[in-house]
Amino acid sequence: MSGLGPPWSIQPSLQLMLEEAGLEIDTFLDDIRKGKTDDEIAQQTGVSREVISNLREHFEKYGIDSVMGQD
Repeated sequence: MSGLGPPWSIQPSLQLMLEEAGLEIDTFLDDIRKGKTDDEIAQQTGVSREVISNLREHFEKYGIDSVMGQD
């Protein structure tokens, strides 16, 4: 067996996580780009600071999506 196969994801995508929190990915990434703090984003979106912090950490660690190939 060669171990070749389709790519697979090891983490949920940032977009899926943001959708579950009721947030738009473009707005979230733009806020990060603008240097907004977790508190500022939480206040403007009505989402808890803890959730925003976890989303930011996920983005910084895994990016928008974490797909790995098996080739």
